[in-house]
Amino acid sequence: MSAASLLRASNISVSYGRMEAVIDVSLHVNAGQIVTVIGANGAGKTTLLSALMGLLPARGEVSYLGRSLDGEPPEARVARGIALVPERRELFADMSVADNLLLGAFHRRRDPQVPEDLEAVYARFPRLDDRRTQLAGTLSGGERQMLALGRALMCKPRLLMLDEPSLGLAPLIVRDIFHIIQGLKSAGVAILLVEQNARAALEVADYAYVLETGTLSLEGPAQELASDPRIVETYLGLAKQKC
Repeated sequence: MSAASLLRASNISVSYGRMEAVIDVSLHVNAGQIVTVIGANGAGKTTLLSALMGLLPARGEVSYLGRSLDGEPPEARVARGIALVPERRELFADMSVADNLLLGAFHRRRDPQVPEDLEAVYARFPRLDDRRTQLAGTLSGGERQMLALGRALMCKPRLLMLDEPSLGLAPLIVRDIFHIIQGLKSAGVAILLVEQNARAALEVADYAYVLETGTLSLEGPAQELASDPRIVETYLGLAKQKC
């Protein structure tokens, strides 16, 4: 394994009863990279992230910083430096913005740096700073996504896994979210991005995988895939015009 490699998944398979949702998927994320997994609804993207986070039983091998994660529960993976922002954000609606953020640092609650990290999140997301005491359930969709990102950052992750961060958001908010994702990379956080918005994902990613009906059909540098005719026609909404 490369010294720069953070996460390596080998031959991951996940089943729901007799149905194979993810089949023999292998991928890796290096330090300082944004890696994206694109695909249609039902392709198995969320299932794959859940398996990597230890939320679902899976066959195959997942290692982080060269060490196997086999048998480790999600909380142990968080403590190792892996955080997941789930598709539905999973915020505590009846708790304040501040309390939701502090829950992200639960495993490091005795760390004296937590207050400083909280202020850093507010600096990165000024709208959350303005709403510290507001209940999470009263936030807009974009603000809830920012809160979910901020809570994950309170874990101090080296690897951040994002499940459909643009889902349900207006185009201008999507642009803001992907700008934030690029900023996190600049701050040294590696990102595994699962996203149905293939155009936006390929614009920010370094490397990309295409997941179709549970299997990887294509992979390569994101810029190359963005110009691949198969990707253009299937995922970018630019089907060839007939002459």
